[in-house]
Amino acid sequence: MPTPSPMNVLFLASEAEPLIKVGGLADVAGSLPLALLALNQSADIVPSELDIRMAIPFHPSINAEPYSPSQVAEFHICAQDGDILTKVFSIQLDGLPVYLIAGAPIDQESAVYSSNLEDDGYKYVFFSQAALELTRQLNWKPHVLHANDWHTAPAVYSLALHRHSDPLLTHTSSLLTIHNLPYLGAMTAPALDAFGLPPARRSGLPKWARHLALPLGLLSADSIVAVSPGYSKEILTKEFGSGLDTFLKTHREKVFGILNGLDTRRWDPQNDSVLDATFSVDNLQVRSVNKSYLQRKIGLEENPNTPLLAMVTRMDPQKGVDLAVAALRLLLKSTHPLTRQLQVVFLGTGNPVLESICRQLERDYPTQVRAHIEYSERFSRFIYAGADLLLMPSRYEPCGLSQMIAMHYGCVPVARDTGGLSDTIQEISRSNQGTGFLFKNVNAKELANTIHRALKVYAQDPRTWQQLQMRGMRQDFSWGKSAQVYLKRYMALQVEKYV
Repeated sequence: MPTPSPMNVLFLASEAEPLIKVGGLADVAGSLPLALLALNQSADIVPSELDIRMAIPFHPSINAEPYSPSQVAEFHICAQDGDILTKVFSIQLDGLPVYLIAGAPIDQESAVYSSNLEDDGYKYVFFSQAALELTRQLNWKPHVLHANDWHTAPAVYSLALHRHSDPLLTHTSSLLTIHNLPYLGAMTAPALDAFGLPPARRSGLPKWARHLALPLGLLSADSIVAVSPGYSKEILTKEFGSGLDTFLKTHREKVFGILNGLDTRRWDPQNDSVLDATFSVDNLQVRSVNKSYLQRKIGLEENPNTPLLAMVTRMDPQKGVDLAVAALRLLLKSTHPLTRQLQVVFLGTGNPVLESICRQLERDYPTQVRAHIEYSERFSRFIYAGADLLLMPSRYEPCGLSQMIAMHYGCVPVARDTGGLSDTIQEISRSNQGTGFLFKNVNAKELANTIHRALKVYAQDPRTWQQLQMRGMRQDFSWGKSAQVYLKRYMALQVEKYV
């Protein structure tokens, strides 16, 4: 049966740029729906108008006033302890309708994510239920419900439980994107109980997972999408499957990998007003101005020939910060000519232990290392545009954004051969189309050897180094490509639903 016209898609997320951002999910939610909306201009791609709308919680820290919010709905959500008054406000983001959902579980916590996991569970199960109810209040039939991570997975489970008895949602398909599988929604069982969502029975899920938000969403989703092809394969393994690998392998026919994109309007070295000097692949030599500026800004010797390494990251064990520090210690204490004048800058915040080891490295090598323990997108732009190498020694990386930005800005990545890093970086030794350097094992010595290999190219083969930079800058990581793949998945789901 043909795809309904128009195709309505409800996109749910816990955060979205430019309204509020904590992590990479905000970048996806702030870009993918707009990229999908833009496909309406491509008649050869979209057989009928795509009506995509996004809903996120109206976190108290969101300042929506510049967007002139208007209330569009008011209703109650049933809960164990009594009905909860819910208000929904609508705004427009570049033509994208966005619903901001408010209610006591959301209003009482200003942070997007709380250290109290039970409170977070209550907030996001409430939000998921409210988002489904909103479609009824608006009498707007979504053909596809697109949820993201554990925070909105309860909406997928609730849809599966109730759509057979709800005429509005009978033909609604569901797609759940996994951005980071280990975050399963711990402590969500009480909230699921409170909102009438029972544990799964005879489901194939491990017993411990039958009342957790993300496993229930994975169980009931019509399609599961990991944020890179590489990660879609890794989650089927014991090492990366978070205890769900056997279950996911059983359902592998509905598991897909779609690479996240990069908002190339926000990240464009040719038009980045923050930079000391804008540049492109056609005038790459101008980039050296930004390196000099970065060296001055962080108080290191201003020398265009000194290799400058950087790590822009959340300070988390997943990101391999400890591996980077250990590898850099091996290099910094070496007397080899390639590493004697090495410079390093860290930017990020998070785990106090990891912050501390970065600061200690700076204390031990005060003329070569800088540790900026903060979150600053502005400062990150200086780094991407000025550093020579970006380190990404992640233990696992579902997709990764930093390596895409770095390549777009002429900064060559050194990364672990895993997940989305494998999908986006071409190892120089394997191809004459190489864009970076990859290492396989979670091992500081192997990382140090890979950095040393990169430094050798940097110092001894300037022509090859420039080709690496230029190939990286020419990679197409734009959201338009990924949006087309998501659209095809939506269309396939609707064909399956109507068959």
